[in-house]
Amino acid sequence: MNIPANLKYTKDHEWVSVEGDVATIGITDFAQGELGDIVYVEIETVGETMDQEEVFGSVEAVKTVSDLFMPVSGEIIEFNSGLESNPEAVNKNPYGDGWMIKVKMSNPGEIDGLLDAAGYQALVG
Repeated sequence: MNIPANLKYTKDHEWVSVEGDVATIGITDFAQGELGDIVYVEIETVGETMDQEEVFGSVEAVKTVSDLFMPVSGEIIEFNSGLESNPEAVNKNPYGDGWMIKVKMSNPGEIDGLLDAAGYQALVG
Protein backbone atom coordinates (compact mmCIF):
# COMPACT_ATOMS: atom_id res chain seq x y z
CA MET A 1 0.00 0.00 0.00
CA ASN A 2 1.33 3.40 -1.04
CA ILE A 3 1.19 6.20 1.59
CA PRO A 4 3.32 9.13 0.37
CA ALA A 5 5.08 10.95 3.22
CA ASN A 6 4.55 14.41 1.67
CA LEU A 7 0.73 14.30 1.92
CA LYS A 8 -1.81 14.78 4.71
CA TYR A 9 -4.68 12.33 5.27
CA THR A 10 -8.17 12.13 6.80
CA LYS A 11 -9.79 9.34 8.79
CA ASP A 12 -12.23 9.13 5.84
CA HIS A 13 -9.36 8.16 3.48
CA GLU A 14 -8.90 11.39 1.53
CA TRP A 15 -5.41 12.74 0.85
CA VAL A 16 -4.38 16.40 0.62
CA SER A 17 -1.44 18.06 -1.12
CA VAL A 18 -0.93 21.78 -0.42
CA GLU A 19 0.65 24.45 -2.63
CA GLY A 20 0.20 27.92 -1.17
CA ASP A 21 -3.49 28.30 -0.32
CA VAL A 22 -4.64 25.61 -2.80
CA ALA A 23 -5.23 22.03 -1.70
CA THR A 24 -5.41 19.15 -4.19
CA ILE A 25 -7.61 16.33 -2.88
CA GLY A 26 -8.23 12.71 -3.82
CA ILE A 27 -8.80 9.33 -2.20
CA THR A 28 -6.00 7.16 -0.88
CA ASP A 29 -4.54 4.01 -2.35
CA PHE A 30 -6.13 2.13 0.57
CA ALA A 31 -9.57 3.60 -0.23
CA GLN A 32 -9.46 2.79 -3.93
CA GLY A 33 -8.36 -0.75 -3.09
CA GLU A 34 -11.27 -1.20 -0.67
CA LEU A 35 -13.77 0.20 -3.18
CA GLY A 36 -12.59 -1.92 -6.10
CA ASP A 37 -13.08 -0.92 -9.73
CA ILE A 38 -14.22 2.72 -9.83
CA VAL A 39 -16.73 3.36 -12.60
CA TYR A 40 -17.87 6.92 -11.90
CA VAL A 41 -16.79 10.01 -9.94
CA GLU A 42 -19.58 12.51 -9.25
CA ILE A 43 -18.62 16.00 -8.16
CA GLU A 44 -21.13 18.78 -8.78
CA THR A 45 -19.82 21.23 -6.20
CA VAL A 46 -17.30 23.23 -8.28
CA GLY A 47 -17.64 26.91 -7.41
CA GLU A 48 -19.17 26.14 -4.01
CA THR A 49 -17.60 27.02 -0.69
CA MET A 50 -17.83 24.13 1.75
CA ASP A 51 -16.88 23.41 5.33
CA GLN A 52 -14.45 20.77 6.53
CA GLU A 53 -16.08 17.29 6.63
CA GLU A 54 -18.99 18.26 4.33
CA VAL A 55 -19.73 15.86 1.47
CA PHE A 56 -18.35 17.27 -1.82
CA GLY A 57 -19.16 14.33 -4.10
CA SER A 58 -19.19 10.58 -4.40
CA VAL A 59 -17.29 7.72 -5.97
CA GLU A 60 -19.18 4.83 -7.54
CA ALA A 61 -17.49 1.45 -7.74
CA VAL A 62 -18.87 -1.78 -9.17
CA LYS A 63 -20.31 -2.87 -5.81
CA THR A 64 -20.79 0.34 -3.80
CA VAL A 65 -21.07 4.13 -3.69
CA SER A 66 -18.99 6.13 -1.21
CA ASP A 67 -19.29 9.78 -0.19
CA LEU A 68 -16.28 12.09 -0.44
CA PHE A 69 -15.63 14.42 2.50
CA MET A 70 -13.90 17.82 2.48
CA PRO A 71 -10.60 17.55 4.40
CA VAL A 72 -10.39 21.36 4.62
CA SER A 73 -12.81 24.27 4.31
CA GLY A 74 -12.78 26.36 1.15
CA GLU A 75 -14.02 26.98 -2.37
CA ILE A 76 -13.83 24.13 -4.86
CA ILE A 77 -12.08 25.75 -7.80
CA GLU A 78 -11.42 22.77 -10.06
CA PHE A 79 -12.60 19.23 -10.79
CA ASN A 80 -10.34 16.74 -12.55
CA SER A 81 -12.44 16.54 -15.72
CA GLY A 82 -10.27 13.66 -16.96
CA LEU A 83 -12.14 11.44 -14.50
CA GLU A 84 -15.36 11.86 -16.50
CA SER A 85 -14.04 9.65 -19.29
CA ASN A 86 -11.38 7.82 -17.27
CA PRO A 87 -12.61 7.17 -13.69
CA GLU A 88 -10.29 4.16 -13.46
CA ALA A 89 -7.39 6.64 -13.11
CA VAL A 90 -8.35 6.72 -9.42
CA ASN A 91 -7.54 2.99 -9.21
CA LYS A 92 -4.37 3.20 -11.30
CA ASN A 93 -2.80 6.35 -9.87
CA PRO A 94 -4.79 7.80 -6.93
CA TYR A 95 -2.04 10.31 -6.03
CA GLY A 96 -1.39 11.42 -9.63
CA ASP A 97 -3.88 11.34 -12.52
CA GLY A 98 -6.59 10.21 -10.08
CA TRP A 99 -6.77 13.47 -8.09
CA MET A 100 -10.33 14.76 -7.74
CA ILE A 101 -10.60 18.44 -6.78
CA LYS A 102 -8.63 21.58 -6.04
CA VAL A 103 -9.77 23.81 -3.19
CA LYS A 104 -8.84 27.41 -2.36
CA MET A 105 -8.56 26.97 1.40
CA SER A 106 -10.38 29.42 3.66
CA ASN A 107 -8.63 28.13 6.81
CA PRO A 108 -5.17 26.69 5.97
CA GLY A 109 -4.64 25.94 9.68
CA GLU A 110 -7.03 22.97 9.31
CA ILE A 111 -4.19 21.11 7.56
CA ASP A 112 -2.43 20.84 10.92
CA GLY A 113 -5.31 18.74 12.26
CA LEU A 114 -4.98 16.09 9.53
CA LEU A 115 -3.00 12.87 9.81
CA ASP A 116 0.57 12.56 8.57
CA ALA A 117 1.68 9.42 6.72
CA ALA A 118 2.60 7.59 9.95
CA GLY A 119 -0.74 8.46 11.53
CA TYR A 120 -2.63 7.26 8.46
CA GLN A 121 -0.58 4.05 8.34
CA ALA A 122 -1.54 3.42 11.98
CA LEU A 123 -5.23 4.03 11.13
CA VAL A 124 -5.37 1.54 8.25
CA GLY A 125 -2.98 -0.99 9.77
